[in-house]
Amino acid sequence: MGYINNNIGYPKDLLASRAVIKKDNYALIPQDGLVKNVIPGFENCDITILSTPKLGASFVDYIVTMHRGGVNAQGFGGDQIETFVYVIEGDVEAKADKQAFKLQTGGYLYCPPGVKLFLKNNAETSKLFLYKRRYQPLAGHNPYVVANNINNLEKINYEGMTDVIIQDFLPKELTFDMNFHILTFKPGASHGYIETHVQEHGAYLLSGEGMYVLDNDWIPVKKGDYIFMAAYALQACYAVGHESLSYIYSKDCHRDVEI
Repeated sequence: MGYINNNIGYPKDLLASRAVIKKDNYALIPQDGLVKNVIPGFENCDITILSTPKLGASFVDYIVTMHRGGVNAQGFGGDQIETFVYVIEGDVEAKADKQAFKLQTGGYLYCPPGVKLFLKNNAETSKLFLYKRRYQPLAGHNPYVVANNINNLEKINYEGMTDVIIQDFLPKELTFDMNFHILTFKPGASHGYIETHVQEHGAYLLSGEGMYVLDNDWIPVKKGDYIFMAAYALQACYAVGHESLSYIYSKDCHRDVEI
């Protein structure tokens, strides 16, 4: 196992990390220190597993770097598992069973339970954000394949703030028990309040820098960081610096709580 950023060998400074891991609460996972995992079915790919049930999540997030010839030909997901892939950068051919889609930077594909996701890299290198979760069925509703590109999605002022923009990946229908979003804060912008809610998130920072509050701990974050937010974890952020802070994140939704 090597570091995902290939920073291997003897360290040039003291051993230190910005990572913060509080199981069943929140986690900040920077790129430094991430290791490469071997996942059956992925060839010529570097994969890092991020959130999992071991951390307290009901889902699993991955960062996947597909090299030349990178492929998953055996399929990912299926049965009762829903999957989602977002192309951070690159060019891949993605299939939902036999239905093919060309996904370039900003492209994404959602596969409902029972439909396998297949991936093939068409670039020198492609970087993906990958997700899976056990679907929660709802009588009379059947989820379906969704493919699109972030550039085609409506930019919505987040809760009335013109300097905070949200984009929704999936239709807001009871059929879907989760959604993905990109939230973008212009420099100096912030959430309108500190959020506390039952939904959990896995978030990957696509650009910028900021200060994120997690359970009343203010933590600096930047592009390439990953954040897990469990149910009821206090959360909000400020964007700092000269570039907009933007991150993609998942959210469970449209279901009552089982007891």
